[in-house]
Amino acid sequence: MMKMVMIAYNEAIDTEVMEVLKNCGLKNYTKLTGVFGSGTTSGIHEGNDIWPGMNNILYIACEEKVARQMLICVKELRKKLGKEGIKAFILPVEEVT
Repeated sequence: MMKMVMIAYNEAIDTEVMEVLKNCGLKNYTKLTGVFGSGTTSGIHEGNDIWPGMNNILYIACEEKVARQMLICVKELRKKLGKEGIKAFILPVEEVT
């Protein structure tokens, strides 16, 4: 069964995120950079003087087993990075054309 993993994270940790996910088997993805967001622990990121910083988002369409492995990788990275901000979600994929 196909899943979509969405990973939202602080742009400041992009290198660490990409390295960990590559080591976890990440091959195909779509990356959105410079997006705004607000998180309970990471705070507000709107790319301005009041709320500096921005986020990136990765979308990874993959089999469920790979999606579960991605979540494990993100959990391990969160332990290392603490408040920097990274969150992963698994979403259903209904159809691929």
